[in-house]
Amino acid sequence: MSKLFGLSQLDYFRSSLDERSQQALSSAVQRIVSAKKNGRKIMVVTGSGPNIHEGVTTLIAELIRAGIVDAVSTSSAVIAHEMAGALDRVFRVDAEALGMDMSKMPRGDVFEFTCMNGDELDALRREMPLDDDLLARGRNLPHVNEIIKAAGNMAYPMGLRTERLALEVLSLARIYGVPFETVAGWGCDEHTMLGAAAKRGVPVLVTIPQLVGGGAVGMSIGDSIPVSQRSMRISRMLADCDVIIESAVALTQEIHDGPFECYTGHGIWAWQSGQNTYSLKDKTLIRVDLDENLRRATELNKTVQEAIDKGLPKTKAAKIPFRMEMSAFARHEGSIPIVGDIGKVWPLIAHDAAENLGVKLEFLSASQDTPEGQSMRDWIVDNVKPLDRKKMIEASKNFEI
Repeated sequence: MSKLFGLSQLDYFRSSLDERSQQALSSAVQRIVSAKKNGRKIMVVTGSGPNIHEGVTTLIAELIRAGIVDAVSTSSAVIAHEMAGALDRVFRVDAEALGMDMSKMPRGDVFEFTCMNGDELDALRREMPLDDDLLARGRNLPHVNEIIKAAGNMAYPMGLRTERLALEVLSLARIYGVPFETVAGWGCDEHTMLGAAAKRGVPVLVTIPQLVGGGAVGMSIGDSIPVSQRSMRISRMLADCDVIIESAVALTQEIHDGPFECYTGHGIWAWQSGQNTYSLKDKTLIRVDLDENLRRATELNKTVQEAIDKGLPKTKAAKIPFRMEMSAFARHEGSIPIVGDIGKVWPLIAHDAAENLGVKLEFLSASQDTPEGQSMRDWIVDNVKPLDRKKMIEASKNFEI
């Protein structure tokens, strides 16, 4: 089965963008291609849920494999989902009929089970004890519905497996003095960003604003290395890359113009203290987002900068709702806002950049609201596997400090 799910849909995806977004897309691809042809690097900053559901994280993994993407920052929730295989299929039952404590159940009063066959459950039993009575009761109840969702989330037993595995990954990360994400990548599927990055030696790190999420995974990521070291590692990633692509992510101001950035951020005192700093000057910031206000804020570049220069509130000067990530992005000369659905924009970015670079892609995502996108989601469920604990442990034995 072909993994180029969006290939036949590219014209439709392109036509879904207005003229300004099509022009922005073309400019973005030109910047990416130019950077790669000149031996420079590309970084992607991803948010959580939509990037998983639209196959964007799987596509980014392919771009890492193809040598187009050279660094990734993301959320702890994405790390948790990739550890569980990106997407999985679950069925839901009435939690009260199952005999659960209803005061602890999520909204909707349902309890989720991961759809797993007998062999998969037997393999899991070799890692952790399973509540066979709970599994049997769940199987015998009517299913409220069956859906594909971000993997390893609320469903038993894979959600609990990810929670428990997080503590084991944290232990290895502390022993070897590396981030949680590095250790998890040793055992992750090569169709995840973590797995692809581990194979190619590409850094993947959770940003500080996105540390809270993914349950025990998020806490373990935060505990694996100090916040100051995480900030410095991310700043080095940003410094090394000429093009930064932001995909459905919030609070990017606190990511790219953080404590060590001197052009739009607050790095002047770190520089005065003799710490390593970098500058966003001359870099390209590409953002894929549905919010029209992001484009409007970029068009008001001069107005926003004048407000800052006068010490005035940016929101009043721009007269638009002003999210935090708009601040540096809006007044940066190299900003390119692409207003559109990430499920439609990302296949275009990947296809057009790869074609211009003469690179053959083996996977291309598609928006989940298309038949191709639904097939893509089924393919991810069936083919992108959860973290292989044995593989991770074997890799740790050969890791050199």
